[in-house]
Amino acid sequence: MDTNATDPTPITVADALALPELRAGAPDLVAGKNGLERRLRWAHVVAGTGAFGLLDGAELILTTGAGWPSDAAALEDLSAALVGADPAAVVLELGANFSAAPVELIRACEERTIPLILLHREVRFVQITQRIHQLVLAAQTEALAARTEVHEMLTELGLNRSPVDYVIERLAETIGAPVVLEDSAEHVVAWAARDRDPESVLAPWTAAGPRSLPAGSERIAVEAQGRSWGHLAALPGPAHPAGRRTVLELGALALALGRLADTTGEQWLQLSSKQLFDTLLSGRYRRDTELAAQLAAAGLPVDGRLLLGATLRGTGAFGAHDTLERALLETALRRAVAPEGRVIVVPDSGVSGERTTFLALLSFPPEDPRVAAPLGISAPPLAARLARELDMLIPSTTPASWRAHLGLGATGRGVRSLITSLERVRAAGQLRPSGTVGRVTAQHAERQALAYLVRGLAAAPEVQEYALATLGPLIEHDAAGGTGHSGDLLVVLRAYLDHPTNRSLAAQRARLSRSVFYQRLALIEELLDVDLSDGTTIATLAVALLARGEG
Repeated sequence: MDTNATDPTPITVADALALPELRAGAPDLVAGKNGLERRLRWAHVVAGTGAFGLLDGAELILTTGAGWPSDAAALEDLSAALVGADPAAVVLELGANFSAAPVELIRACEERTIPLILLHREVRFVQITQRIHQLVLAAQTEALAARTEVHEMLTELGLNRSPVDYVIERLAETIGAPVVLEDSAEHVVAWAARDRDPESVLAPWTAAGPRSLPAGSERIAVEAQGRSWGHLAALPGPAHPAGRRTVLELGALALALGRLADTTGEQWLQLSSKQLFDTLLSGRYRRDTELAAQLAAAGLPVDGRLLLGATLRGTGAFGAHDTLERALLETALRRAVAPEGRVIVVPDSGVSGERTTFLALLSFPPEDPRVAAPLGISAPPLAARLARELDMLIPSTTPASWRAHLGLGATGRGVRSLITSLERVRAAGQLRPSGTVGRVTAQHAERQALAYLVRGLAAAPEVQEYALATLGPLIEHDAAGGTGHSGDLLVVLRAYLDHPTNRSLAAQRARLSRSVFYQRLALIEELLDVDLSDGTTIATLAVALLARGEG
């Protein structure tokens, strides 16, 4: 019986060998030297051979060999029966019955790595058993108190509805070792480790191939009512009075009950993603490899992959509850990226408004046609894939005007390029589409470089001052009321800048007759004192509109 993994009792054979009561017998370890860390849970004085079958295992056996046979064959059978009971160790007092340890017993103990200790002086066995029983009972009392303390802590966390990541932090603090919560796909949901870097803690979850935890780790299923949501793992660390596995089992039960109470599953589904986006956008990491390890553990491989940031939002009336719209958008994006691609998606908490904007991190194999397409294609292949998935998911009652607007940042390799891609596509907000396919309108950083550059700088006071100085007369004219103030000069200017060589098409886009459109252009030239046919003027006004979010 190997109790090393499950028995919290910290009494080992080495501990017993160091007791004064045992040291008084001049002990000599003659076999099983590698078994000194075996834990013992009791001590028994054994006489004769009939008691071996009554042992439960992990006992410290104390004997003088009284009633043992002397012939080799019988000693062979006795030794096999004794080690077969799997004691923690055997203590044989030499003297009246044996002057030396039987070679058969030495051989049997060595084969099973059971320490065989000879006593060369007579001792009182009752003192040894009493001392060991005191230590074992004290340890069991301590373990019970520790278990109660852990149970009370987890109960309090449950009553407080503490978030999953905080529960993991408390578990890691309790056992003094890294603790990792993974979902059913073996992706990391949350982890905690004091003074340990993510690369080393998350290495088992970032390595290719089957999951392999270091020796000395514990892994417990998180399940309740026949449903399993993942596993709770603890990496090697110090012993705990209640037993490391016991603490993990209590933690797994608390997490499972919390998961049952969270009927939406959002804590588990979004916790890891939100933390990763916060870490990425706030720069709260020391090295690129540290962030790459966390991304890979969460299911977004980085090494050797094409990476980019993206945004996704609905536009126009959806005709149903917004939760359905959010679920539809997220599901369609995940299906559009699968199976070779990987995606992490979260709602953008930094964007206020009635409609949800999703932020996404995308990872694709090299040369994936969905993101490595020629720039001549107005709508990237990923947008077409998303449109097909939406067609299969969207309710028939959805108004024809509803669209999904997909923003794609520039593709690159490595963590730095991923951060830049996400930051720029997020800062750009919703631009006019570079292409449309089905119900998807797409803006593409690699086809709208100027827009992404200007939007990324737009928050600077100098850029806003430039935009106001450039467009100020038009803004004031649109804001004024009365005769001659149509309030649409910025709209007209934007339509013209989209099609500077085709004023008829620009008028159509502005929904004005050509004569009225030309009148508006003349007024714009007068108010700004510019020539709208001049290339520099066109560039200047285009940048100003983009900086104001009008482009």
